[in-house]
Amino acid sequence: MSQQSLRQRAAELLEIAGVHIDGRATTDIRVHDEQLYARVFAHGSLGLGEAYMDGWWDAEDLPGFFTKILSTHLDEHLKTLDTLIAHLKARFVNMQRGQHAFDIGKVHYDLGNDLFKAMLGKRMMYSCGYWAEATNLDDAQEAKLDLICRKLRLKPGMKVLDVGCGWGEALRFAAERYGISGVGITVSNEQAELARELCRGLPIQIRLQDYRELDEPFDAIMSIGMFEHVGGKNYREYFEVARRCLKDDGLFLLHCIGTNQSPGRPDPWIEKYIFPNSMIPAASQVAAALEGLFVVEDWHNFGTDYDRTLMAWRANVDAAWPALSARYDERFHRMWRFYLAVSAAVFRSRRNQLWQLTLSPHGVPGGYRVPR
Repeated sequence: MSQQSLRQRAAELLEIAGVHIDGRATTDIRVHDEQLYARVFAHGSLGLGEAYMDGWWDAEDLPGFFTKILSTHLDEHLKTLDTLIAHLKARFVNMQRGQHAFDIGKVHYDLGNDLFKAMLGKRMMYSCGYWAEATNLDDAQEAKLDLICRKLRLKPGMKVLDVGCGWGEALRFAAERYGISGVGITVSNEQAELARELCRGLPIQIRLQDYRELDEPFDAIMSIGMFEHVGGKNYREYFEVARRCLKDDGLFLLHCIGTNQSPGRPDPWIEKYIFPNSMIPAASQVAAALEGLFVVEDWHNFGTDYDRTLMAWRANVDAAWPALSARYDERFHRMWRFYLAVSAAVFRSRRNQLWQLTLSPHGVPGGYRVPR
């Protein structure tokens, strides 16, 4: 097809979402290279993302543009070979076992603590904040941490496990506010080093460790924003590990992104540039994996709070970019803006959710009164 024909086809598809090529609205797309259309029709979201990184197009309101695309499911019109390969790999290959379990740490979380310090704010929590009463990112993250501690019914002297502890902030908060001791595990060297520094002087041990190696008792377990890296083929084993490490009267809180879509459908661009070997679980997968191991005491969804969290992260990165640009080039900056914008749109359009599951081994005697 000629470039003109491809442009016309693109214009017709975008019209479904109320988006126009070189239009005046902030959510319209400004095309700087006419080769864009061929690239996107050949490679779908991967082509769109790489073209944005290369400066081939822009949108003034990038999250708004993606919200229109995703709300109308326009992305489903672009089924390419890249999409098929990503889906087949997720379905048939276990990319989260052995050394692959550490890939996400090396590729994403080891990018640099300077980037994440600038982006995440006072509390280095790389997961959704809780905005029920908060008006800024720092308060939203602190509210989320306190909510988790209350849901786990933490008390002084308890020993708590954090599976995928990031920079140790959840354990640090729980130790300072609730008097617990704890163990945190991560697959990122950079995270582990800074977590040990942040938790210095507290009864907290930070380990570089695969969750499958865990076999010791804890009064409570939390896992915040890590389950997305476990992979569908490993969900059952993940819950079996949690069960063998949790005392019979303990509680386990799982904080993770969930999808409304069919399971095992990673996005090719996200897979290549942001989160390799990752997979967003469907509710059906989670329910099947914990069957016979845990009682679901509570399943809390506050997915729209992730939109506000991501937009706050985006504002922080933009504000810090003059300093960050000494280490990260403009193509990285555009990649990161694309990632945060499309992620915000996924939650704004309600395509993905944010779940907190509170689980008990046998059911809380007399019932579990749900904190909010």
